[in-house]
Amino acid sequence: MVKFLKQNKVVILLQGRLAGRKAVIVKNFDDGTTGRPYGHCLVAGILKYPKKVIRKDSAKKTAKKSRLKAFIKVVNYNHIMPTRYTLDVDLKALVTFDKLEANDKKVTAQKGVKDAFQERFKTGKNRWFFTKLRF
Repeated sequence: MVKFLKQNKVVILLQGRLAGRKAVIVKNFDDGTTGRPYGHCLVAGILKYPKKVIRKDSAKKTAKKSRLKAFIKVVNYNHIMPTRYTLDVDLKALVTFDKLEANDKKVTAQKGVKDAFQERFKTGKNRWFFTKLRF
C-alpha cells in the first residue's frame, strides 16, 4: 500500500475542539510507538486564521488582520483527512516530540510555528491553507 501521509502534507482535523482546522504533518509514525500503539502523526496547524484585508485598511490594521495563531498536536490517523495540498515549510527543527512534554517548550515551539506560517502567508503562496474551511 502506498504511504500518502507524509511530511508537509496538509490535512484537516476531524475530531475534537480543533475539528475543521487545517494542519501540516511534521512527523508521522505509521507503526505507532510504545505509548501510542496506533498510527499517528505530529501536526502543526492554524488555530486562528488571518482575517480578510481590504484596500482602505491602514498599515497598522492590515498588520493586525494578518496575524494568526498556531497549534501543535499529536493526532490519530483516524481523526485526520488528507488533502491534495502540500506546504513546503520546514517545521522539523521547530517541532519535536520532546518539546510537547514541557509547557514552556511547547509555547516557544508554537511561537516559532506561528512565525513560519506568517512568513509563508505574507509571501502570498498557499492561499488555500490560510483560508478558513467553510462547509
